[in-house]
Amino acid sequence: MRPIAFISFFIFIFLQIPPVFGQQKKASKSQSKPMNVLFIATDDMRADLQVYGHELAKTPNLDKFAKEGVMFERAYCQYPLCGPSRASLLTGRRPTTSGLYGNREWYGASFPEWKSIPMYFKEQGYITWRTGKIFHGGIDDTDAWMEGGEKRDHNAPINTDAPSAVPVTQYYANIWKSAPKITEGADPEVRSDRWEAVEGEVAYNLGDTKVGDKAIEYIRRSKTEKKPFFLAVGFSKPHTPFVAPKEFFDLYNKEDIKLPVNFSSLPVVPIGFPQGATRLRNADFFVNRTASADEAKDYIKAYLACISYVDWNVGRVLDELDKQGLRENTIIVFWSDHGYQLGERGKWSKAGSLWEQGTRVPFIILDPRAQGNGTSSSRTVELIDIYPTLVEACGLPMPTGLDGVSLIPLLQNPKAPWDRPAYTVWNEHNKGVTGVVVRTERWRYAEFFGNGAGAFLTDAVNDPHELINLVENPQYKEVVDQLSKLARDHVKGKTELTN
Repeated sequence: MRPIAFISFFIFIFLQIPPVFGQQKKASKSQSKPMNVLFIATDDMRADLQVYGHELAKTPNLDKFAKEGVMFERAYCQYPLCGPSRASLLTGRRPTTSGLYGNREWYGASFPEWKSIPMYFKEQGYITWRTGKIFHGGIDDTDAWMEGGEKRDHNAPINTDAPSAVPVTQYYANIWKSAPKITEGADPEVRSDRWEAVEGEVAYNLGDTKVGDKAIEYIRRSKTEKKPFFLAVGFSKPHTPFVAPKEFFDLYNKEDIKLPVNFSSLPVVPIGFPQGATRLRNADFFVNRTASADEAKDYIKAYLACISYVDWNVGRVLDELDKQGLRENTIIVFWSDHGYQLGERGKWSKAGSLWEQGTRVPFIILDPRAQGNGTSSSRTVELIDIYPTLVEACGLPMPTGLDGVSLIPLLQNPKAPWDRPAYTVWNEHNKGVTGVVVRTERWRYAEFFGNGAGAFLTDAVNDPHELINLVENPQYKEVVDQLSKLARDHVKGKTELTN
């Protein structure tokens, strides 16, 4: 080959090689700097953003952010309860690995060698700042933060008792102790069972507003620091009680609120589904009382108002990042600890929900260097994938023992092949796992153990409301066999026993 022809061939081949993750589309000063991390969490938020397809949601800031980064359409928590979900995400270990299923256990008491995400980044030379709820209340990884840590009130080790059986009388105890109240109106003794649109001084002093204020202060201070930062910002809404400034309630008309197609005034197990599929007592609101259609719309409106309040707070934090010229050098992650049910099958909570609304979460990553920015991904991912993703994106050594996998391939190409399902489990009585769900892009398969044992298979594409259980349909035997094996392997030796 002649020299000129060889050079032309070499240039052609070189141009076909895709850029590596760390390269920019154009040269910038951020290439020579380590990446900062802005780690934004929200509590009890299901995927009710307009960019996720919710027609009424007023979420302009999160919608814009999702369109700038990579939005994961099918992201799932590993446990539908705050403490275990956050412990799983922040340690990169599944609940079935740690055995942590409660809100009062501290993973560090049983696994002191495990490093949480902020602790790992701190040890790698990052400034670690916290404002708001990141770990569950009273279970902060206090020493992981240079500023913002709070005293840890709960230091109990993880329960290591072997799985056991639960008597039927104990299983039904909460249901038998009192009949549901038929009349409308919250029980004043249940503090969470309320909503409120506040104004004036009360609105200015709400907790999430202060969380956002502190985040803005940290971002401004970062300009004078010589180290990269890991800034964790935890908003508590839309967690109950549904309290937000009135201006966000005013964004919604009650007349526009639609109830779920499977709405029920009390928790119910759908026909053809196993008893364990629905927890028969609510935990947050409509606790032991019926939900009328009118009152249910009030609560759904309040929930959406709280989401819009979070959206406003996220927007002003991102605006400050831009004002300080830090966007090009900061990886931004937005996530919720789990989903929520708003009257589907009469359920008003997340606790115990292995339905789609309880396990699916909004999840967005924006790394300014990623080639996939501006594209959503329909691949099935898990919250435990956040830890290895941030480690790789920041060019740090990968810790051993993490259960998740890095999502860098999907940040580069959101439509890349991806065959990993998502797993979510539940432990109702602290006697062993009582339910596990396996989620793929097409199917949702759940299996339940102990009292209420059984299984269901729903077609996530053609039956998004999960109205029909296909588990006994011979047409889907191969699918059931495959997903049942995945589910049982995931919880092998960890399930509640049957009497």
